[in-house]
Amino acid sequence: MNFDFALILVLATFVTGVLWLLDTLLFAGGRKSTLLAAEQAAGGELPEDVKETVTRLSWWADFSKSMFPVLAVVLVVRSFLVEPFQIPSGSMLPTLQIGDFILVNKYHYGLRLPVVNAKVVPINDPVRGDVVVFKYPNDPAVNYIKRVVGLPGDVIRYQDKIIYVNGEPQMQDLLAQLPPRAPEILLYNEKLGDVAHEIYTDIKAPNRSGEWTVPEGQYFVMGDNRDNSNDSRYWGFVPDELLVGKAFAVWMHWPTFFSVPDVTAMRAIR
Repeated sequence: MNFDFALILVLATFVTGVLWLLDTLLFAGGRKSTLLAAEQAAGGELPEDVKETVTRLSWWADFSKSMFPVLAVVLVVRSFLVEPFQIPSGSMLPTLQIGDFILVNKYHYGLRLPVVNAKVVPINDPVRGDVVVFKYPNDPAVNYIKRVVGLPGDVIRYQDKIIYVNGEPQMQDLLAQLPPRAPEILLYNEKLGDVAHEIYTDIKAPNRSGEWTVPEGQYFVMGDNRDNSNDSRYWGFVPDELLVGKAFAVWMHWPTFFSVPDVTAMRAIR
C-alpha cells in the first residue's frame, strides 16, 4: 500500500483548522461568559489557577489549537517551497548514492496545489540537464528522480551509449575504468546542454538503441547510471503535470537504519 503523505497532511491541517475555528466561534464565548459570571459571584477577580480551570479548552480544541499552526507551516513549506526525499536505488549513480537524502525545490517549475499537483503559477520550465523529481507515469503514487535529456519537440537518439539531441552527439570524456585492472564500469564526464555531470556505463551491458520525438508538454528523462536505469527509454515521457520539482542538494547520507547518518555528504546536485 502506498502512503500518500501529502493527502494525509492536507486532511490533518483541514480537520484541525475546522475544529479550532468551531471552538472559537461556538464555545470560546461561553467560556468567557462563565468566567465573568464566576467573578461576579465571587465579588472580584479569581485566582489564576481557578481562571484556568473555568476557561480550560476541551481536549480536542486544545489539540487542534496546538497542532493547526504547526501543520499549516509544514503544509506550506512542503507543498510550495522545499521537500525532502530519499534516494532508494542506484539509477542516478554516480551523481546520487543509495541512501542520499536530497532537497527538492518545489516552486522552481511553478507553484502547484498539493495532492492534485495542478500548476497555478508558472515560473520556469525544465532545461536540459536538470535533475528532477516526478511522479512515475505508470503509478503516480511513486516518485522517481532522473535527469532531463529531451525537451518538448526534441528528437532524442540513443546509440552506442551516446545521446544525440536533434542529431548532435552529447560529448563524453572518459575519466576512469572501474576497477582499473579488470574494468566493468566506465566513468564518463558528459556534457548535456550546458550541464557537465558524471555518468556510469556498464561494459558488459548490451547497447540499447532507439529514437524518440518528445511531445509538447512532456520530457524525456534518463538516469546517470545509464545501463541500470528504468527511464524514458522503457516507459516513455514525463508529462509536465507530473513534475514535482528540481533536486538541488544532498543534505545527508544514511544508507541503512543501523548506520550512522553522514552529514558531511552535503553537496550541491549538478
